Amino acid sequence: MKAAKASVTCAAIAAANAGCPKLGASAHSDDPHLVDRVSWLRAAVMGANDGIVSVASIIVGVAAADPTGSAVLIAGTAGLAAGAMSMAAGEYVSVSSQADLEAADIERERQALIDDPVGEETELAEIYQERGLSRETAVLVARELTQKDALAAHVREELGLSDSQAAQPLLAAVTSAVTFSIFAAIPLIAAVLAPQAVVIPVVVVTTLIALAGLGALGAKAGGAALLPATVRVVFWGGLAMAVTALVGWLFGVSV
Repeated sequence: MKAAKASVTCAAIAAANAGCPKLGASAHSDDPHLVDRVSWLRAAVMGANDGIVSVASIIVGVAAADPTGSAVLIAGTAGLAAGAMSMAAGEYVSVSSQADLEAADIERERQALIDDPVGEETELAEIYQERGLSRETAVLVARELTQKDALAAHVREELGLSDSQAAQPLLAAVTSAVTFSIFAAIPLIAAVLAPQAVVIPVVVVTTLIALAGLGALGAKAGGAALLPATVRVVFWGGLAMAVTALVGWLFGVSV
């Protein structure tokens, strides 16, 4: 009977998606969840996309007003350096704010477990009931998880937080700055190597190709379909570059 009860318990916990020894960990080391990459993949794609688009737009805008090699090189290099620092600072500040919110929610949950442990366990059981478990099984799962690590269970089930998706400000900042710099160098190199008369078309074509590669790379890293991700990145990146470049043509100044 004890063996049968243990088997049912394990099955119930697995059905409730709550049997992992570590939040966000996969039970199968040879089959990792791609969602574990979300903490750095978002920052990487954002930094890379912004690097390509912003520096390419600066170069095209400057080239429209002053196509000399020195003007393009100075503007592109300044855009790369300033953009990388801006992305790092922006990511660190914004993700730090997210981390602060998560920490505050976790602390409130910790205090609730101290003030009303019975009510919190009941709430956990109700969550599993809403997911489709019977009342008896839900109560059993909630009790065993509470005995093991009540806070971890509530953080996962009530707040939807896990180790793989927790805010990591420093990782986001470094990842964004590095990918920004690498991908921003693509249109800059293209502009430096291109003949002065064709700087703009060369940079535009190079940027669109780089955006397509970025979309495919991001889709591959995230396990998503290649075509929709590639089209999305190319379309919005191209649109942003076109709007920014238009400013340079209209006003005849660097943007």
